[in-house]
Amino acid sequence: MKIQGIETLHCDAGWRYFSFLKLTTDDGLVGWSEFNEGFGSTGLGALIEALAPIIIGMDPMRIELIGNTLHTRTVQSRGGLNRQAIAAIENALLDVKGKALGVPVHALLGGAVRDRIPVYWSHCGSYRARYPESMTGVPMIRDYDGLSRLAEEVRARGFRALKTNTLLPDGKGGLRSHRPGFGHGAGFPELNWSPEVVRGAHDTAMAMRQGGGPDMGVMLDVNFHFKPEGVMRIAEALAPVGLAWLEVDTHDVRSLELIRRAANCPVASGETLCERRDFKPFLEAYSMDVAIIDVIWNGFCESLKIAAMAEAYEVNVAPHNFYGQLSSVISAHFCAAVPNLRIMEIDIDSVAWRDEFVTVPPLIEDGAMLVPTGPGWGCDVNEAAVRARPPR
Repeated sequence: MKIQGIETLHCDAGWRYFSFLKLTTDDGLVGWSEFNEGFGSTGLGALIEALAPIIIGMDPMRIELIGNTLHTRTVQSRGGLNRQAIAAIENALLDVKGKALGVPVHALLGGAVRDRIPVYWSHCGSYRARYPESMTGVPMIRDYDGLSRLAEEVRARGFRALKTNTLLPDGKGGLRSHRPGFGHGAGFPELNWSPEVVRGAHDTAMAMRQGGGPDMGVMLDVNFHFKPEGVMRIAEALAPVGLAWLEVDTHDVRSLELIRRAANCPVASGETLCERRDFKPFLEAYSMDVAIIDVIWNGFCESLKIAAMAEAYEVNVAPHNFYGQLSSVISAHFCAAVPNLRIMEIDIDSVAWRDEFVTVPPLIEDGAMLVPTGPGWGCDVNEAAVRARPPR
C-alpha cells in the first residue's frame, strides 16, 4: 500500500471555517484528519499541500518514519505551521492504518484506558453572547442572569464542568467579550488590567458558580489577554468562586511560574505550545497544574509523547479542542489512550449545521463522551456536505 494523494477541504462554520485533510492510498483507503487554518494559522492548507510530494509513494503504515522524514525537512523552522502540517498528515495516516487493520486508533497505541471521557462545556456563554441565534440555533445571552441560567442548563444536561471567558456589559443591553490579546476591542495592544475588567471576570465566573451549583467545575480562560500582573489580579478577585482552573496562555516560562505561585486555584496552560521541546521548560519549572495539549496542532503521536513526559512531572493533561466534530473524535481517542487525563474540552454550542460535516457525530451521555469503537477514528468526513458549504 502506498500514499497516492493528499487534498485539503474547507467549509463554512459561521464565524470561522473548518478544514479537513483527505489522504488516499493506491488501494482505495481514505484517511481523514481535521486541521485549523481559520484561526491563527493562515496558509496552513497550502503548506500541507506543499509537503505532500515528499511522502507520495511512501508506505502509510510507517507513520513514525513519515513523521520524522517531514520533521527533518522542516527542522530549520521547527514547530508552528510546520508542526501543524505534519500533525494533519500523521493524524490522517493513523485513520488509514486503523482502517487497514480493522481497529480503532486507540487500539494501535496501547488500547483504551477508559471507554467514557469526562468532558467540559467550553466557551460556555461566550458564543451565545457574541453570535446570533441564526448561527448557533440557540438564543443569545445578554446579561449575567442569562449566564446563570445557562449554567443551570449545563448541570441539568449532566455536565460536571464548564469553561467561560471574561464577559463585560457592552452598554447596549448585552455582553461583550474581553479579547484584546486577539486584537479585538479595548485593551489592545497594552493588555493592561482595570477594575472594570477584573470585576467583569469575577461577575462572569460567579454567575456560572451560582447557576451551576457548588459542585460544578467552573473554569475561566483569559488566553493572552493580560500580562502576568493582570492575571494575578483576576486570580485574587476570583478566589470566592473556587475555580477548577484558571487558564492562561503565555510563552514565557517564568511568567507562568509566577502566576502559579500567586494563584489560589489550579493553573492550566500549554494549548499554543508545539512539540515536547516547547513543553519541556514549562514542566521543568513546575509552572502548570494541567498541561493542555492541542492534538490537532501537535498530532496524535507527538501528543502521546508530551502526555508521557508530563506524567513524569506528576501533571495531568487535557486536550485543546474547540474545532469541529472530527477534532472531538480525534481528541477522544487521545483521551482514551493516556492514563494521566484530567478532562476533555468540547464545544457544545457551535453553528447549527456542524454535525452535517461528519458521518458519526460524537455521542455524549451524562457529561461524558463515549469512545468511538469503529476502525480508524470511527468517523469519516461527509465530503458532500463539506463541499456544499464553501467558506464565505
